[in-house]
Amino acid sequence: MPNVPKSRGSRRSPRFGDSVFINCPFDREYWPIFEAIIFCTVDCGFVPRSAFQLTDSGEVRVHKLRDLIRACKYAIHDLSRVELSSTSGLPRFNMPFEFGLDLGARYYGAGMLQSKKCLVLVAEAYAHQKAISDISGQDPKPHRNSPDEAIQSVRDWLQGVSGRVTIPGPAKIKRRFKAFSDVIPMLATAAGLDRHRLSFIDYVQLIEQWIRGTAG
Repeated sequence: MPNVPKSRGSRRSPRFGDSVFINCPFDREYWPIFEAIIFCTVDCGFVPRSAFQLTDSGEVRVHKLRDLIRACKYAIHDLSRVELSSTSGLPRFNMPFEFGLDLGARYYGAGMLQSKKCLVLVAEAYAHQKAISDISGQDPKPHRNSPDEAIQSVRDWLQGVSGRVTIPGPAKIKRRFKAFSDVIPMLATAAGLDRHRLSFIDYVQLIEQWIRGTAG
């Protein structure tokens, strides 16, 4: 069982080498994949960090993103929602924009920023080439809108780029994600939370609590 590093809500901020920036869509249809990515990241022994945790209204958002990206050695960028919106008729630029900020930190930053690593996810293989062909060299991984496929890609990538031998196998993480998903309503209720209105930090803390409770 991997150790669970302290999250952002803990007394000390997580280390650069433990932190994974999650840049994913926030729509309802994507939510099961988002939760699977977060769970997999924690179960592998890392600390997921997201724009969802940025709550300081007094700071410019791009500055908050800059600081968050600079604090993470690893990043997961899902570019599966760059199609035209049915309401506005425009594509969604947030994910490609944050992906560009992350690459910029790696290419133009100094010191440990040059060691940054990223994983690019897409819904279907090669679909991204219609919108952002310049990332083809990044070898995007398709999740086919499946939480299990997303777990497989995230787990394999984290193991490869970190070299950690404590990371569980993908089948084990998938089983544990299902088990956690089955009990999260009960965990949320016990913590005085609404399962359908969990903040990012609440969700991460429930995962950490469950992992600690199942260790041994």
